[in-house]
Amino acid sequence: MDAKITRRTVVGGLSAVAAGGFSARPARAQGAQYVFKVGTDVPEAAPINVYLRKAIEAILKETGGRVELKLFPNNQLGGDPAMFSQLRSGALECFLLSGINVLSSMIPKASIYGLGFVFENDKTVYDALDGKLGQALRKQIQDAGFAVTDKIWANGFRQITSAERPIKAVSDLQGFKIRVPVSPMWVSNFRALGASPTTIPFSEVYTALQTKVVDGQETPLTLISTAKLYEVQKYCALSDHMWDGWWCIFHGRAWNALPDDLKQIVSRNLDAAAVEQRVAVAQENEALKQELARQGLIFNAVDRGQFREKLKTAGYYASWKKTFGDDLWSLLEGYVGPLT
Repeated sequence: MDAKITRRTVVGGLSAVAAGGFSARPARAQGAQYVFKVGTDVPEAAPINVYLRKAIEAILKETGGRVELKLFPNNQLGGDPAMFSQLRSGALECFLLSGINVLSSMIPKASIYGLGFVFENDKTVYDALDGKLGQALRKQIQDAGFAVTDKIWANGFRQITSAERPIKAVSDLQGFKIRVPVSPMWVSNFRALGASPTTIPFSEVYTALQTKVVDGQETPLTLISTAKLYEVQKYCALSDHMWDGWWCIFHGRAWNALPDDLKQIVSRNLDAAAVEQRVAVAQENEALKQELARQGLIFNAVDRGQFREKLKTAGYYASWKKTFGDDLWSLLEGYVGPLT
């Protein structure tokens, strides 16, 4: 991209879209023929919502007003389990959801890319998920009756925050009460590292940290900022321990109601926005380190090799290999190297 993206330019200047529901009936005068609800689970200002709105405007324009996506951010349609249930029933036409803590409840192998301390950087992630590993995962999603766009949206690498002490070594996690998403992947990762993980919906994280229900949590820097978690946390370990993203998934019947030419316009614009959003997230993360430091958050590095070795000796990778199977495991190791 030519221009540098900052938090200000990412967040500002995009108009809101009104609420609505799916309809494949002929349009009324000046109304869209196909109206899809789109749900996300993060705050309005998060880059995923900013770039979704950009794609929504482009789709409305390029389809001549025939296709309108109406965005419901920040769990307006319910938490992740509720929105996934709505997607499966057709009450929600499109949901951007994590393959780790949501989709894996139906398709367990969809969570393979979220293994702890696997990916070294964004390039390796996108090589894998835009490549053969991503193709295999998207086929599983399609085989389950959904439609899925080609490009995964970035939530990014996750960092560990704490209130009482910095997390620098594996030993610092012993008995540490950490909030994790409702996902076996996250729970098993932190249990293998010696922590005490607690599953709490993201909408309740701030209160859980404020009231000391948990000692810390782990999310990307973007969410630490937008949810103002720095107000109730003091330290941030730049662990890059897990990468997560959102697959853009459509209910099969709703998607199949679109003519092929409209499908192409919708998927092309969503994929283009996803790629732009990835760049924005990476740039924003660098800017956020400085911004969050000004808010009082104290950063520290970790020895990622020590954490990866602990997971290996604890049998974490060997256990998950049985879940994912040799074929998917081989595809993953083709990008990240041997894990067991």
